[in-house]
Amino acid sequence: MIDTRVSYKNSEEMLERALKSIPLGTQTFSKSKTQYPLGVSPFYIQRAKGSKVWDIDGNEYIDFISALGSISLGYNDEDVLKAVKAQLEEGTIFSLPHPIEVQVAEKMIELIPGAEMVRFGKNGSDATAGAVRLARAYTNRDYVAVCGYHGWQDWYIGSTPRNLGVPKATQELTLKFEYNNIESLNKLFKEYPDKVACVIMEPMNFEHPEGDFLNNVKELAHKNGALLIFDETVTGFRYSLGGAQELFNVIPDLSTFGKGMANGYPISAVVGRADIMKLMEEIFFSFTFGGETLSLAASLATMTKMQNKPVIETIKKSGQKLLDGITKIIDENELNDIFHIGGQPTWTILGMKDTEKYCSWTLKTLFLQEMLKRGILTLGSHETTYAHSDEDIDKLLKSYHEVMPILKNGIRNERVIELLDCNPLTPLFKVR
Repeated sequence: MIDTRVSYKNSEEMLERALKSIPLGTQTFSKSKTQYPLGVSPFYIQRAKGSKVWDIDGNEYIDFISALGSISLGYNDEDVLKAVKAQLEEGTIFSLPHPIEVQVAEKMIELIPGAEMVRFGKNGSDATAGAVRLARAYTNRDYVAVCGYHGWQDWYIGSTPRNLGVPKATQELTLKFEYNNIESLNKLFKEYPDKVACVIMEPMNFEHPEGDFLNNVKELAHKNGALLIFDETVTGFRYSLGGAQELFNVIPDLSTFGKGMANGYPISAVVGRADIMKLMEEIFFSFTFGGETLSLAASLATMTKMQNKPVIETIKKSGQKLLDGITKIIDENELNDIFHIGGQPTWTILGMKDTEKYCSWTLKTLFLQEMLKRGILTLGSHETTYAHSDEDIDKLLKSYHEVMPILKNGIRNERVIELLDCNPLTPLFKVR
């Protein structure tokens, strides 16, 4: 029996308080009230361990968001904590670099096929912006071809509906092409001959690359004098230890990493060919906290554990069980016309389509409401970690078994609004 009387009193009071001092009530758009329906959602988490989190009202959840994919081993992993505590005794930042910068760079070069040199940032947006600036300097060109989501910086976000505050001249330098559509990229090169500095793309997100698509992108970019950049902020240290470039055996000129490379500590990296990376000495890509040692210690411990333990194999196994199970549940409920599951087993996404009567965001609201009632924290994606147990996966699938019939009933009998205990979420811009 599901307890429908879950209290979010403390969360809602904290949100109300936060909105007086913080726009959106938080620092991260994807963690804000735009994503979680008021009245049926937690808004603040107090603590976490392994695959579980507890909100400030004391409600417990199995977390399948995993801090937007930045947790790969599990919350508060003991090996990472030990490394961070040891480094804390030496210090976090100094007037000169600490040797751990070199150690982490060498480890990334060891693990990532396309890495010959490394520079660190703090967020994925730092790394993608740095890689684009580097490509522009190397090619002496201004235009950038993009596919996927690449962060908040002007050069990329100006190409989306969230472009408020981005100069029009900057917006016009970013050109979009479609995944698995090589002709859409070829068209850009024809329209902007000898002007495109680089192609930057997520090597995979929802869709699998068809045929030799990634290699074709690389060949087309090089044929037109542009560099290829893989944004592996999500795929790195998740799809494979060496990233999607290792999984698909396509080596870019540059690539960017973040999220799971330090099990939740703030660090990102630009890696790539040494002849290109050497230009980092000439362009300006510099941070006071770029060499902050706690995140570097966490990164070294995370990568080392991934080498020594079957981390990615375990994540893939759990994710495949999840992927197969959800696919079957959607089939059984005859909802393939509305719901579909995609991605790699290590990072799957539940896609939702509009119906004649309901916007997909209204359906998502009902989905979230019911999953949260069952102690599952998800936004429709599933970022499994080394800490997720078989029991965690079974509970997620059990929840899907219960929630999909509710959605089917609501859609087929036009009862979705009636089934909601809150107002529907408002549609937002899509990043993928």
